[in-house]
Amino acid sequence: MSDARSSEPRAIVSTALGVGLATAAYGVPFGAAAVTGGLSVAQTQALSLLMFTGASQFALVGVLAAGGGVASAVATSTLLGMRNAFYGLAMAPVLRVRGVRRLVAAQLTIDESTAMAIAHPVAVDDGRAARLAFWSTGISVFVLWNLATLAGALGAGALGDPRDFGLDAAIPAGFLALVWPRLVDRRSWSIALAAGAVALALTPFLRPGVPVLLTSIVAVVAGVQAVRDRTVR
Repeated sequence: MSDARSSEPRAIVSTALGVGLATAAYGVPFGAAAVTGGLSVAQTQALSLLMFTGASQFALVGVLAAGGGVASAVATSTLLGMRNAFYGLAMAPVLRVRGVRRLVAAQLTIDESTAMAIAHPVAVDDGRAARLAFWSTGISVFVLWNLATLAGALGAGALGDPRDFGLDAAIPAGFLALVWPRLVDRRSWSIALAAGAVALALTPFLRPGVPVLLTSIVAVVAGVQAVRDRTVR
């Protein structure tokens, strides 16, 4: 029993490092895509340091690269990043942090760190494993994502015009790679396909970024329907 308990923190940290490495694989194409889209290396790195939410970063750069306005780019990325606020509500009673640590925890509250924390029930050891999983995963992803972003940005800049090498496709490809693992059931697939159809239908008529914003209506309708289904049952 004691050996199992002593090895658990090591296993958590090891898993957290693996999650960080897997996530960093998307950081390289993001860095390249951002430079391709017209951002400088410094601006690209600032996005990863300050925004630090992959889907929102890809969305922001994608809208700007397509010629969309700053307002629509920011609105799209903000819409995608709002889920982290809900993660924060779930993590607050687990982490129990105050002051500066609370600000750091907010920055590290992402899909991966939240999922790792939730995988360890708080009732088992008063949340020690959950907190270790959160912090180790958040730090691992943050450090490796930023290093990967820098590598991608510097590499793309050294190539001259990255579009000559097809790196402009990194934005949609990277965004798809982030979304794909979340399509786990029929409902999620239905929402994704409906949103895609709405975006394709509106793209010829609206500025870049606006169709993506309007696809949020699909998610709202699906959410309302899900609540109604639960109420009926």
